[in-house]
Amino acid sequence: MRIAFYAPLKPPGHLLPSGDREMARLFVAALTRAGCVVELASRFSSFDAGDPGRQRRLAATGARLAARLVRRYARRPLHERPSLWFTYHLYHKAPDWLGPVVARALAIPYVVAEASHAPKRDVGAWAEGSRAAARAIAGADLVFNLNPADAPCVRRLLADPGRLVSLPPFIDAAAFEPAPPTAREALRARLEIAAAVPLLLTVAMMRPGAKLASYLCLADALGRLDDRRWRLLIAGDGPAEAEVRAAMAPLGERVLFLGRCEGASLRQAYAAADLYVWPAVGEAYGVAFLEAQAASLAVVAGRAGGVPAVVAENGSGLLVAEGDAAFAAAVGRMLDEPGRRHDMGTAARQRVLRHHDLPQASARLGSHLAALTRGIPA
Repeated sequence: MRIAFYAPLKPPGHLLPSGDREMARLFVAALTRAGCVVELASRFSSFDAGDPGRQRRLAATGARLAARLVRRYARRPLHERPSLWFTYHLYHKAPDWLGPVVARALAIPYVVAEASHAPKRDVGAWAEGSRAAARAIAGADLVFNLNPADAPCVRRLLADPGRLVSLPPFIDAAAFEPAPPTAREALRARLEIAAAVPLLLTVAMMRPGAKLASYLCLADALGRLDDRRWRLLIAGDGPAEAEVRAAMAPLGERVLFLGRCEGASLRQAYAAADLYVWPAVGEAYGVAFLEAQAASLAVVAGRAGGVPAVVAENGSGLLVAEGDAAFAAAVGRMLDEPGRRHDMGTAARQRVLRHHDLPQASARLGSHLAALTRGIPA
């Protein structure tokens, strides 16, 4: 099966790390593992921060690009044309101006993963993008739902609710195999952190809005725990870094900034830590929560969006309602109970392997797409 893949928010090759980019890459990996030939259809980003005029210009650009893609695919031999269009992450800020047009022209299925719709956005600054996203979702042959919180509004757009298929968020757990003690010791030695000091970890971009709100909540919560031993590692950077550093400044040398971490440096950060902490204000579900758990870290997280679907409360971590005091209390409990923290970390990895690993996601994707395209030339 040949698939035209598109991520309107952030393509897989985007320079800045983020959960969106990582999930786009993971979908490509899962589809490839399922035996599909995946081709990136376009790098066009339709993201808009709330400018109706810009949305209209993006729609016009999208129409031209879609027509160009149709002509390009039509020139190919039949066996080299895509047999399915797959769009990852579709919502009012990043609608899909390409896929529905191309899929109709080529008479191929149109599939979406991680779609969301908020009817209140059909009026106001994002009206153009919201209505376009709703039309695309309504016309999809299949919608893979990663965040349970998105399901009710998306289901109402579908003529056949059976087109909405649950797909738990996933990672490649093999990449986050728990490291040997030597890896933990190496980073701690480099950072001059004693082995007995509990090390907290946060991995998140620093940008205005929900991410910054989470950092502010985290800084305030940890400020309430000055009677306990702990250090915090922060892996991430971004345009709100100055604000994050200012918020963390009262915590002094207890906070260490690692900057942007990817690959081996990110795995080393997970290996060195004892507990993953993130308030998750406005979070969809959080890829980093899965990475941390795959590395056998227990989690303290805010109970937001789809986070409860990836962190098992009192199983792989603690979930708390939004609020600095509640978050501080949960972190304090985990600091006070190292045995419970260890047991939760062990359970966390097993849970990821059972429910959120790449092989399971690949098999589920492959099964549904095969059924959808049965009778269409591969």
